[in-house]
Amino acid sequence: MKRLLVLLMFVGLLHAAQFSVTGTVVSDNQKMIGARYMGYVKRINFEIGDKVYREDTLFELESAEFDILKNQADLALEQAQIMVDMYRERLESIEREKRLLRLKKGKSDTTIDLENLDITAANIEAGLEAARALVKNAALKVKQIATISDYLEVKAPNDGIIVEKRIRVGDLIAPGMLAMVLVDLKHLEIEAQIAESDLLKVYKRQRVTVTIPSIKYTTTGVIKSIVPGANPMAHTFTIRVKFRHDEEMPIYPGMYAKIDIKYDNEEPGFLKAHKPAREPRKTEPLMKVKKEERS
Repeated sequence: MKRLLVLLMFVGLLHAAQFSVTGTVVSDNQKMIGARYMGYVKRINFEIGDKVYREDTLFELESAEFDILKNQADLALEQAQIMVDMYRERLESIEREKRLLRLKKGKSDTTIDLENLDITAANIEAGLEAARALVKNAALKVKQIATISDYLEVKAPNDGIIVEKRIRVGDLIAPGMLAMVLVDLKHLEIEAQIAESDLLKVYKRQRVTVTIPSIKYTTTGVIKSIVPGANPMAHTFTIRVKFRHDEEMPIYPGMYAKIDIKYDNEEPGFLKAHKPAREPRKTEPLMKVKKEERS
């Protein structure tokens, strides 16, 4: 019995094998933070290594020029509203005069005065419509300036940690210029390189064992993707492993990781990934079999 167990274990070892590769912890959600408008950096609220949350203000830009534009837009809106009020009061005044003239019917000059007031009222109504259009345009301008002012405060798009900062207070920043790099610690993966000769041993959704020696942490993972390497002359492939991790563990991008991959010597990995499901065996009905036996 013991010899049989040893023989079975030896046969299993012949069929199953394992190889290891080293990789690096990376974040699948890394943000490059910049500014939408040109300006001088007024205040920086976070430094490298600080943890930030969504909508936290990372840094602010000087707002002197935008304050002038905002004051001009507010003044234009106020003037347009004053014009609307003036035309409206003038129109109400004409309506009162027309009511008084209607009470004085019978006099020769009443009809002429009413016609003149109607013409004046039509002109004032046209001016009132123009003033209302000015109010609408001025309100849109104020809203646009308010939106631009919000962009002067650069906020964090998601939770994460700042791993790079390239600005200081007083620096001139332009659109497209990199200011900070924000890394999300909730979406960590491991990136590793495998040789072309090991390509038959791996496949997507293959379970692997992940170890981070620096913190003595071992967990399981799944191969997420297999893509060719950036350098075609190196004949290597890049694999991404998605692994389970505790958010309280101090795991950061750039940490060294080890991946243990088990494979079958007889069946390549890509055949396992694309193996079709076995079709159920077709069985003939019982009544048909009985009829054939009778015949």
